[in-house]
Amino acid sequence: MQFLVIAYDGTDEKALDRRMAARQAHLAGIEKMKAEGKALYGVAILGAGDKMAGSVMVVDFPSRADLDAWLKAEPYVTGNVWQKIEVLPARVPPLFA
Repeated sequence: MQFLVIAYDGTDEKALDRRMAARQAHLAGIEKMKAEGKALYGVAILGAGDKMAGSVMVVDFPSRADLDAWLKAEPYVTGNVWQKIEVLPARVPPLFA
C-alpha cells in the first residue's frame, strides 16, 4: 500500500542543526528503503532562505502498521527533526511507476 508522508521540521532556532545531525542516518535508511522498493519518491520542503524545513515522501509498505513501525525508528523522528507528520493513503499511477 502506498502512502504520502508530509513531515514538517520544528521551527525553533536549533531545527536545522537537528536535521543536519540526523541527515546522514536518514539518507542511509532511505537508500536501503529504495533498494527494497519501499521508498518511491522524496523531496525536501524548503522554507525561508531555501533552507530545508520538512520532507515529502511517497512510500510503499504492506500496511499502515508497517509504515508506523518505520516512522518510530526513522532518524528524523528519533532525532526530533520532524515535529508534525501527516500520512495519507496514496497511489502512484503507472505513468510514474
